[in-house]
Amino acid sequence: MTHEPQIKDRSIRQYIASPDLQRKLYKRSLLIVVLSQIFGGAGLAAGVTVGALIAQEMLGTESFAGVPSALITLGSAAAALLVGRLSEQYGRRFGLAGGFFAGGLGALGVIWAAINNSVLLLFISLLFYGAGTATNLQARYAGTDLAMPNQRAKAISIAMVSTTLGAVAGPNMVDVTGNFATSIGIPALAGPFILAAAAFILAGIVFFIFLRPDPYVVAKAVFKSQQSMGPGQGADEGKSVSKSSNRGLIVGATVMILTQIVMVAIMTMTPIHMKHHGHSLGDVGLVIGIHIGSMYFPSLITGVLVDKIGRTAMSIASGGVLLLAGILAAVAPPDSMSVLIIALSLLGIGWNFGLISGTAIIVDATDPATRAKTQGTIDVLVALAGASGGALSGMVVAHSSYATLSLVGGGLALLLIPVVIWSRSKSSVTGENASLNS
Repeated sequence: MTHEPQIKDRSIRQYIASPDLQRKLYKRSLLIVVLSQIFGGAGLAAGVTVGALIAQEMLGTESFAGVPSALITLGSAAAALLVGRLSEQYGRRFGLAGGFFAGGLGALGVIWAAINNSVLLLFISLLFYGAGTATNLQARYAGTDLAMPNQRAKAISIAMVSTTLGAVAGPNMVDVTGNFATSIGIPALAGPFILAAAAFILAGIVFFIFLRPDPYVVAKAVFKSQQSMGPGQGADEGKSVSKSSNRGLIVGATVMILTQIVMVAIMTMTPIHMKHHGHSLGDVGLVIGIHIGSMYFPSLITGVLVDKIGRTAMSIASGGVLLLAGILAAVAPPDSMSVLIIALSLLGIGWNFGLISGTAIIVDATDPATRAKTQGTIDVLVALAGASGGALSGMVVAHSSYATLSLVGGGLALLLIPVVIWSRSKSSVTGENASLNS
């Protein structure tokens, strides 16, 4: 049974009756999301940067170096579902704070595992650490709960840009955190997880203390109030959402899943492709660093474009950019840094277009009564799609080549175009037409 203790609160009733208070809470909630995402982004760095190295050092072999990534992804998928359901039942404040606290606990477990050289504890802790990465992604929805339809993509993009600030700073503190860890008797590779633990816990505290009133609880209360009104007073909007919701969910999920598979598959094998052709670790770091920057830095512009020219147009653009990225990666001379940089930059931009437009479609296609649970379920599928893309990419390259993988990925991205065109041809013009029409 859904628990909504705050709906009886007098302040919630005040928000229901005042669009001006709703706008103010939307802006305040977005600021809280920005602050938490900066911390949360810093927490992401440890798993990406040193997770595989810790496993390699503790196991004494490279054979299982990919296990940390798989465990983090598995933990992320499970946490996306749980955070979504907690948010549905108790509000974003409890769902997001709980997810970040679990991620912080996982990071502390990794540190303890490194101190005691316990592989079992390491693997269990990485599962919990994955909750922090999932929550960091789920937090992008919190800024959209009270956003108007023409503000949603921009709100999503602001959250993503905020994540970048921490995600860029985190890897650059590996040496500093490693030296600090050594100075207090902890293995150096566990140092980044000290930062991750602090960052995730701080992000959780920000949500738990400051996300009041809970924007999701307010949004549900406003929606229920509108549903109780007669035609023309808010009820029509809820009906229009329900008519196109299934189609919107299918399209939004498809856009995010396909872009995730393509991006992860090509990104995963690029460092190996480069190493096989004599590039240094510095070269690899430069290409991947630019790629990651391209995934997040264009977000503010992308958000404006998604809100202005439409979800459909930007989803199609995502497919086109990813196709171009795949072609360039396939034809790039192995010794050409410049072409690889352009290809991986386009790969990041295409993913950015797809994630923001797909997320906006999902928000448009759901009403507040069931939104959080649905969003969590779809993020599970996105996480599993990324894991599948990474796993299958190695098989494709092993049996063929990096060029084949890139071309297959680009071709797969083209599926976005018929999917979104189908959705547009089927959709009728309603009060929520921003969700699928350009």
